[in-house]
Amino acid sequence: MSRIVIIGGHGKVALQLSRILTERADDVSSVFRNPDHSEAVAVTGAIPVVADIEQLDTDALADLLAGHDAVVFSAGAGGGNPARTYAVDRDAAIRTIDAAAKAGVRRFVMVSYFGAGTDHGVTEDDPFFPYAQAKATADAHLRATDLDWTVLGPSRLTLQAPTGRIGIGPHTGKGEVSRGNVALVVAACLTDASTIHDTIEFNDGEVPIPAALGALAAD
Repeated sequence: MSRIVIIGGHGKVALQLSRILTERADDVSSVFRNPDHSEAVAVTGAIPVVADIEQLDTDALADLLAGHDAVVFSAGAGGGNPARTYAVDRDAAIRTIDAAAKAGVRRFVMVSYFGAGTDHGVTEDDPFFPYAQAKATADAHLRATDLDWTVLGPSRLTLQAPTGRIGIGPHTGKGEVSRGNVALVVAACLTDASTIHDTIEFNDGEVPIPAALGALAAD
């Protein structure tokens, strides 16, 4: 059994992830901002933790993460407001990364997106630009640490039922992936040390998730 903390615990991926992890007997703390969401989080089996990561400094975040074995960062401002996007997807993410190091929580899984990076190619007049910039900066900050990190880059998210099968790699091109499959990939990475220090871009596909991750490790 592992103790896992999910940042952004009321998101559609995170709610499915909480259920997957608790059903395999992991101890899950799920962090979210709105106290009205406590019941929706609790029914997944996770422990609801009401906290606003946008407002917490690194020390307060370290206190929140202390005692856990792994962090999953699945929070996001949801777009629409560039200032909040930078505040959550970049600044709060970076503070959470630093807090994990401070708290001695070495395993860190970042949920990013397919094509993220400093070469994302999004123009400044595109409404997606703040998110692309924020994720590029936060992902780079994580990769520069000595944490046991994994950066996940799912394609466009859907509400389709999870299949447990994906296609991995930029050669697959940007497609789409169910949120349920993203949750399954996060859960698999948390128990697969071969994914440490990997950036994994993926779509829905034909290969069972454990085999797809295993093939990636063999490359």
